[in-house]
Amino acid sequence: MNYILFDGSARSHLLPFTFTRPVAEIRVGILTIREKWERYLNTTTSTITEDYLSEKWPMVEMEENVMINASFIPTPELVEQLKNLQPGEGIFHEEDIVAFHAYEEQEVDFNDCKHIELEGKPVVVEHTWDIFRLNGEAITADFELLVQDRSSQKLSSTNQVIAPENVFLEEGAKVECAILNASEGPIYIGADAQIMEGSIVRGPFALGDHAVLKMGAKIYGSTTVGPHSKVGGEVNNSVIFGYSNKGHDGYLGNSVLGEWCNLGADTNTSNLKNNYAEVRLWDYATGRFAHTGLQFCGLMMGDHSKCSINTMFNTGTVVGVSANIFGAGFPRNFVPSFSWGGSGGTTTYQTSKAFEVAEKVMERKEVEFSEEDKAILEQVFEDTKQYRRD
Repeated sequence: MNYILFDGSARSHLLPFTFTRPVAEIRVGILTIREKWERYLNTTTSTITEDYLSEKWPMVEMEENVMINASFIPTPELVEQLKNLQPGEGIFHEEDIVAFHAYEEQEVDFNDCKHIELEGKPVVVEHTWDIFRLNGEAITADFELLVQDRSSQKLSSTNQVIAPENVFLEEGAKVECAILNASEGPIYIGADAQIMEGSIVRGPFALGDHAVLKMGAKIYGSTTVGPHSKVGGEVNNSVIFGYSNKGHDGYLGNSVLGEWCNLGADTNTSNLKNNYAEVRLWDYATGRFAHTGLQFCGLMMGDHSKCSINTMFNTGTVVGVSANIFGAGFPRNFVPSFSWGGSGGTTTYQTSKAFEVAEKVMERKEVEFSEEDKAILEQVFEDTKQYRRD
C-alpha cells in the first residue's frame, strides 16, 4: 500500500513553521510526524503540500493510496484502523478527515465516502503551541517505539541517575558527570549526541543525533533538542527542531524553535504574563491574536531567524522566518519574516543578505543551501510582504 501525508486545514495555524516545511516534517517528541508514521507503517511516505514546497517534498502516487492527515499523530489504535481501510472508506474525527483510501487520480467526494469514526482519543497538532504542549506525551510514545526489544549503550559511572531503566543511549552517545532524573519520564540520547559535564536533566527529554547539551545546562521536561543542535542555559518544556543553537545562559520556556535558528548569549523568553492571564499568540490563519487557553507560552521562532545577545522576548512572541533581531528593549510580540531590527523598529532583511548568512550557517554543519531552499525562502519573502511595514 502507498501512504501519502497531506497538510490539511491545520497548516495555516502552524505557521511560521509550515512556511518552510510540510506539516509532516514538524518535530514533536523524539521524531517528526513523518518519522512516526513511517515507523508504525514500516514503509516510506510522500507528501501533498503547497506547490512551492513540493519540489523538495514531492508526492508519489500509485494505483491504490491511503491519504493521511499529517496533523494526526499515529497511535496503535489509529494505525490498526488505517490498515483496515477499504477503497472508498474514510476515517473521520468530528468534522475532520483523518485518512481515506482512494485509487490513483480518483476524485474523492467525502459525502459519498463511507464514514468510519476514529477510535480512541486523537493526538492532533492543530496549533503552534500544541507542539510543546503535547511534547511530553509524544516523547514517551516515541521512546517506547524506538527502544522496544533493544538495549541501551552503557551509561558512565561518573553520572548520577534516577530511574536508569528509563534512560536510553544510542551508539556513540556520550554523557559524563551529569545528573539524569528519568523518574517522571524517559530520557533519550541520540546517536553521537553529547551531554557535557555538570548538566542537570529531568525527563521526559530527547536529545537528537549529534546534538549537544553544553556544560551546566539545566533542562526540565518536557523538552526536545533536535538533531545537530547545541543548547546551554535553562530550558523548560520546549521543542527545538534541529540545527539550531541556544549555546549560552538564558531562559527558554514553553517555546518552539525551527531549524537554523540562533539565540544570542543571555537571550531570555518570558512564558508567563505579569497578571497571570491567558496568553494570546499571533495566528496567521485569522490575522489576529488567538486565545491559546494556556497560562504558560513563550516564543515561536521560524527557520533561519536569529537574535543578538541579551535579547528579551515578551510572553507569547511569534517570530517569522529569517528575521534578525537586535537592540535594547522588547521586540514586538509579532515579528514578521525577513525583518531586520528590534524594539526601535525594523526594516526589510533583503533575501540577498539573508541567503549569504544561510549559506555560511549551513556550510558550518556540512549541509548545502540548495536551490530548492532558496526558492522556498523567496516564496516566503513574497508571501509575507503584507506584514512588513517598510
